[in-house]
Amino acid sequence: MAIPTITALYGSLNAIFNVVLALRVSSARRRLKVSTGTGDSKEMELAVRIHANNAEFVPLAIVMILLAELCGGSSTVLHVMGGTLLLARISHMIGMPLKAPNVFRVFGTSATWIGILGAAAYVLWLRTKS
Repeated sequence: MAIPTITALYGSLNAIFNVVLALRVSSARRRLKVSTGTGDSKEMELAVRIHANNAEFVPLAIVMILLAELCGGSSTVLHVMGGTLLLARISHMIGMPLKAPNVFRVFGTSATWIGILGAAAYVLWLRTKS
C-alpha cells in the first residue's frame, strides 16, 4: 500500500494552523486574564470559537481526503480538496470577527462543508469503480 503523502501534506498544514489558532486562544487568555471558559469577553469567545470550529471540522475533512487517497483518488483532485480546505479554514478565521454575513466566513463555511460532502461522494464513487 502506498503511503498517503497528499493527505500527510494537508494534514500537517492543517495541524500547524490549528496550533496557531490554539496559541491565539492562549494569548487572549493571558492578555484578558481568563483562565477557563470565556469570561464576559467577546474577544475571548471569538478566539475560542474560531479554534473550536476548526477543530470540529478539519479532522473529518482530513479523514475523507485520506479515504479518497487510499481508494486511489486522483492526485489533482486530492490537492484541490486539501488546498481548498486550508484556504477555507483561513478564510473562516478572517471572516469570523467581521460583521456577518461576509464573503470570508461564507466561503470558509461553505467550502469546508461542500468539501467534506464532495470528498464523501468521491470516496463512494471510487469504491464503486473497484
